[in-house]
Amino acid sequence: QVQLVESGGGLVQAGGSLRLSCAASARSFSSDTMGWFRQPPGKEREFVAAISRTDSSTSYLDSVKGRFTISRDNAKDTMYLQMNNLQFEDTAVYYCAAAQYLYLLRSGACYWGQGTQVTVSS
Repeated sequence: QVQLVESGGGLVQAGGSLRLSCAASARSFSSDTMGWFRQPPGKEREFVAAISRTDSSTSYLDSVKGRFTISRDNAKDTMYLQMNNLQFEDTAVYYCAAAQYLYLLRSGACYWGQGTQVTVSS
């Protein structure tokens, strides 16, 4: 069992930056892959980014490439999402997720955090 706690959401103007954090309760193979999803108002949840513990390989949603950077500190069991040049369309509840493998995470078969609101004003 892995518990995930997000922090760092908030309100920002378009073009601004925010950094989200996600702390895992324990080091486990179940959190070998960690990532972020988001759910915009009235829309379905979508994959944003993921990172592997073993080789730090990353994967991104096309629309955030070049603006968002995912990273992790394995010693602290914490993952980050640096979001730059935020746009109105980035407004969503952002969820931290963890699974052993990327395909499990992307399919939604993973542990979830409680979510943190990111609101970008235009």
